[in-house]
Amino acid sequence: MNAAVDPMGDPHREKAPSDPAEGALRASDAERNEVVELLGEHASAGRPTLAELEERVQRAYAARTRAELAALTEDLPALSTISRRGKVRRWFLAILGGATRRGWMRLSGSANVVAIMGGDDLDLREAQIDGDELTINVFALMGGASIYLPDSVEVEFIGTAIMGGSDERGSTRPPRPGAPLIRIRYFALMAGVAVWRLPAETRGRSLKEATRAAKKLERGEG
Repeated sequence: MNAAVDPMGDPHREKAPSDPAEGALRASDAERNEVVELLGEHASAGRPTLAELEERVQRAYAARTRAELAALTEDLPALSTISRRGKVRRWFLAILGGATRRGWMRLSGSANVVAIMGGDDLDLREAQIDGDELTINVFALMGGASIYLPDSVEVEFIGTAIMGGSDERGSTRPPRPGAPLIRIRYFALMAGVAVWRLPAETRGRSLKEATRAAKKLERGEG
């Protein structure tokens, strides 16, 4: 979201566009997702409250212009001065809408996935994982979350589903020796949570192609 971030200051604080014409430009899906992620990081520090977070996330997904997005974070203090490129992702939110996260990202220790009346697809095939273990906490309410992992990592999938379901799909091949352990802890209420183990050789392909290959392995056709 280069146009809305101060290139000479803290990249973690959304800056209102100084040029009115720039603020009137239409916001992209990537810019909306970046603001939602930033709001989640602030919420983990106690600002805004969860109620305010839900309201602002709805406004972010409904925002049409960059100025509308910038207004959602202008009353929040700056976070770390660490570059966004290397920062650790902690929150993945989908509230009253859908979101798909893919590509390179850095994860360390733990991450949180929240899907409320929405769907969140998290593709971690290109993710960088610090250390030997990662815990992903998933909360789904009247929505769903799907997490896609390469079959070379070890997966532990434990949780509770009430009036919903959970499923572990895809490749049944054993993980690579010494590979990271991904612990997925979930709670689903009238929602579904799924974990897909995708063949490592499908890295770089679309999720559609990768899940098709995983289904073949699931049926013993690989």
